[in-house]
This record gives sequence, C-alpha cells and structure tokens, in this order.
Amino acid sequence: MAHDEKAAAQAAQTPELDSDSHEMSGEKQNGPETAAAETQVDARLEKADGEKKQARHTETEKGDLGRSRRGSQSSESPSISASSTTSDGQTKAALGSSSGPDPGRGSGSQALDEGPRLAPIATATSRMSVAATVRATVSGEGADQPAQPWSSFVEIPDSFYDRLSARHKQALVGLLSFCGFLAPISSTAVLAAIAEVADEFETTGTVIDVSNALYMLFMGMSPLMWGPMSEVYGRRWILLSTLVLFVGCSIGTALAPNIAAYFIFRILTAFEGTAFILVGSASISDMYRPTERATGMGWFLSGTLAGPALGPFIGGIIVTFRSWRVIFWLQTALAGLALVGVAVLMPETIHHKKIRNLAGLRTWAKARVLWSMVNPARVIRLYVYPNVMLAGMASSSLVWNQYSLLTPITYVLNPRFGLTTPLQAGLFYLAPGCGYVTGTFVGGRYADHVVRQWIVRRGGVRIPEDRLRSALPFLGIVIPACMLIYGWSVDRAVGGIPLVVITMFLQGVAQLFCFPSLNTYCLDVMPEHGSEVISGNYFVRYLFACVGTAVALPAIKSIGIGWFSTISAAFLVLSDLGLLATVHWGAEWRERVGRWRNERRRAEYNRAQARRGEPSGTAV
Repeated sequence: MAHDEKAAAQAAQTPELDSDSHEMSGEKQNGPETAAAETQVDARLEKADGEKKQARHTETEKGDLGRSRRGSQSSESPSISASSTTSDGQTKAALGSSSGPDPGRGSGSQALDEGPRLAPIATATSRMSVAATVRATVSGEGADQPAQPWSSFVEIPDSFYDRLSARHKQALVGLLSFCGFLAPISSTAVLAAIAEVADEFETTGTVIDVSNALYMLFMGMSPLMWGPMSEVYGRRWILLSTLVLFVGCSIGTALAPNIAAYFIFRILTAFEGTAFILVGSASISDMYRPTERATGMGWFLSGTLAGPALGPFIGGIIVTFRSWRVIFWLQTALAGLALVGVAVLMPETIHHKKIRNLAGLRTWAKARVLWSMVNPARVIRLYVYPNVMLAGMASSSLVWNQYSLLTPITYVLNPRFGLTTPLQAGLFYLAPGCGYVTGTFVGGRYADHVVRQWIVRRGGVRIPEDRLRSALPFLGIVIPACMLIYGWSVDRAVGGIPLVVITMFLQGVAQLFCFPSLNTYCLDVMPEHGSEVISGNYFVRYLFACVGTAVALPAIKSIGIGWFSTISAAFLVLSDLGLLATVHWGAEWRERVGRWRNERRRAEYNRAQARRGEPSGTAV
C-alpha cells in the first residue's frame, strides 16, 4: 500500500518534458539531437564547477526576477532564468542559487558554488529531458520530496524544435488553422439564418439567440477538460477524437427535428469545437522556438478569428438560396475534411505524454493520479497568479468586443443603411474578416520582433512578459478608438458605409497584433503547464463572449449603439492597464505566488508524511 502511494506521488510529480516520448520523430532520448543537447548542457555545467564567482554574478541576470530584484530576494526561491537562443542554436542558462539537497545524493544540501550535478532522479519514467533535469538539479526536487509547483520558466533545448522541417511546420500550421476555423464559424454562420430557424421551429429569434449564447458558454467550459487531457494523452489523439464527435454532432444539428434536438446538438458541437483551438495553440508551442512562436501563432489564429467574421457572410449566401440546414451540412463536410487531414498528416507534437507516468501503478493508484492530471481544478487554480488572470482579462475584453460587434450587425446596420437581405448584411462581416487576414502577415512577426529587441536590451535574457509589450498600443488605443468611432457614427448616422467598413477592418487588423502575443505569453510563461494556462485563458474569454452575445442586442436597444460601444472601449482600456502592470510586475508576481504555493504544498506533504509516520520531506 505504501509503495503504491509513493509511486503515485512520484508519477504525479514526474517532469512533464521527456524526450524519451518524442513520437513525432520516432527517436528515443539517446538520439543524436537530444544527445547533442545533453552534451552541451553537461559541458556548461562542468564549466560552472570552477567558476564560483561567475555563478554568483549570474544571479543578477535571472530572467524571471528581472534586474530590479537583485540582492535580498535572489536566495529566497530556487529558479532558472532562461535566456534567449543564440545564433548558433545553443541555449544559454543562468542558474540561480539553491539551498536544496543534491538529487544525486538523496539528502544533505549542495550550494550552487559546489557545482550542480546532473544525477538521475527516481521517478516513474526512465529518464528526464535536459531541461527538466536541470530544473530538478537546481531546485533539489527529488522523489523523496513533495511535488514543487514551478514558478520560474525553463527554456526548452533547441533540439526539441528541430524535429520537423520548416515546410512540415508550415503545412501543420495551415491544417491546424483550418481546424480552428470550424468552431468559431459555426458560432456565427447561423446569425444570418436566425429568422429562418425560428420560423421552422415555430419559435422566436430571441430563443435562437439563446442557443448561440449557450454555444459560447460551452465553448468556454470545455477547455477545462480538453486542456489537461491533451497533456495526458497527447495532441493528436484529442484532435482526432473531438473531430469525430464534431462531425457526428454537426450531422445531428442538420437533421434536428425540433428545437430541443437543435439546442442539444449545438451545445455538443461547441463542447468539441474548442479542442481544435486549444490543441492548435499547444501544438504551435511544441513546434516553434519562443523567438519565432508568435509568427506561427499569428498564422494559426487567422483561421480562428476569421471564422466568426466570415460565418455570417457564408450563412447569408446559403439562406438566400437554400435551407438553413445546408449551413450545418457544409460544416459537416469541412470537419470531415479536417479529420482526414489530421489522420494523414499530423504527427504527435507533445514532448511528453503524462499517461506514461502511470506505468507500474495499480489500478486504484493509477485512477487517483490520472484524476489529478485531468482535474479541471488544475486550470482554475492557475488564476491565483495575477499575471495569468490579467492576461485572461485582456483576452476577454478582445473577445467581448469582437462578439458584441459582430452579433448585432444585422439588427444595427440593416435599418441604418436600408438593407433588406441576409446577403447584404453579410457583406459587412467581410470587413473585420479581411482585417484578420491582413493582420496575419504582420501581427505575429511584430510580436517576435519585440521579443528579440528586448532580449538584446537585456543582454541576452528573455523574460516572457516582454512579449506583451507588442499588444499594449493596439489593445489600449487603436481598438478602443475604432470602436468609439464605429459606435457613435452609427448612432448619430454620420460617415456612411465607408467609415463603418474602415473602422471594422482596422479592428480586425489590430486584434491580430494582440491575440498572438497573449496566446504565446500563456504558452511561454509556464512551459510545463502551457496547455492548462491557455485553457484557462480560453475558458474566461469564451465566458465573456457568451455574455457579449447574450447582452449585446438588449443593451443596444436600451442605451443605444454609441454608449454600448463606449462601454466596450472602456473595458479594453482597463484591460490594457492590467496588461501594462503585468509587463512591469508580472515576473515578481509569478515568483511570489510560486513560493507561496511551494510552501503550502510542502506543508501538506509533511502533514501527510506525519500521518503515515514517515519522515517529513527535506525543505527546499
């Protein structure tokens, strides 16, 4: 019994990066690329043995603490500050001080001055990745100690990102973007057909609007499950299984005999659809280095953002000439095409499947550890980090703005400009859609450019929060200004169609300067929990999308499009201020909360050990 409990605890805390599980390349950890990476790290660590003064000096360059926290706080928390990738592809690592035990000895302590050693750590897997081993060595995290929640980010070796060719990566980004296009387009394509759906089911347009709000609600809830599951079972398996379910639920919606069936299948479609966006974002993080990740993310997000804008236009064409059910038959065909593409073209991209950590456990212990891995609370708990919460609010303000802009177009612009058909109203959705496509070419590249600039300014140190700087002027100035001009020009009937189209187009472009930075930050700031951080971000943003979809029309009818746009602009500005605070203090917040979580989990572990009559774990 005690053996199983100990094995379960070890499995739960096994490092989440293990090149032994690189299914994508088919190579084990002793492959040439990983071996080269290990050799490079070993050489650097051996060199550090005789350089005590240099090791002390590097404390001042910890990326996560920043230069403003030198001195008194540097010895409070074990950390690794990751630097940028050098031109020859090698990764530099600055190692902070550690008061924890040497994992190779199992007890006692070893300061960094004595030279950290890469010794095997007793875990459920046979070997660890280079990055995870370095982290465990510096922090003193071993099998005889409680799992330590990680605060300072760790740079992953370059070899992990070289397993695919550039062309293969580009093809996968295109495929993932197409998958990400499916769920959002389904959320808005039906907007042009609300009257037709209501007539067939003998209900009102308000009831159909409720189904759209529920669609967004369940898109927000599903990340709590799909994010952790993609860490356990891998990206490819989750993507394939959810695509199969998405195809089935799309067929069910197209054949719905009554309003109840329509609601049920729409909700189920939404629940599966978010997995495409989550897995796509996580796969981008698996494939691209941090200094080029936002570029790939920008291309990927072009599909997820263009979907809501192009959906009403496509839906308008369909309901003008055919039944509204054709919308969902088209959705079924597109999802089937994506399913074939993923099955044929996409390898597994995740660095380590957590399911491998369960090997050797008995059934009850395996079930307990598995639940701890997929528990939705893992996602919610990350919101104790203020930087994660504020990044979520920034994303939420953008999605609120997007859906509160798109949802009422038919009701607001049709009477303003005397439009009479769904197709005419659908043309307005092309403006932000074209903006999203245009922003794809520049938004992500600009974010990566800003990151590289700040790496140079910091003398080779990369801090995740620097990535958010590229989004600040667009989130706090450009989009709010466009929203105010759009809202008040329509409210006061000035400017005509060109002004409306231009402001909607500029909003689309500006959002592609914000979303790649925010998504990539979520994946960068905690690489070991990247899919869980991005899951929490999507959870919050789609809850706000649900609220925006539900309240937009009633609010506009009550206070007018001008004042409603003012509220949206104010939300954007406040979120931008929160993001600015994250840029300046986010690293400090991460370290402070990380230490607090370390202390709390250590205390829980020691209490559990005391109840079993075993010695407490060594303090880190």
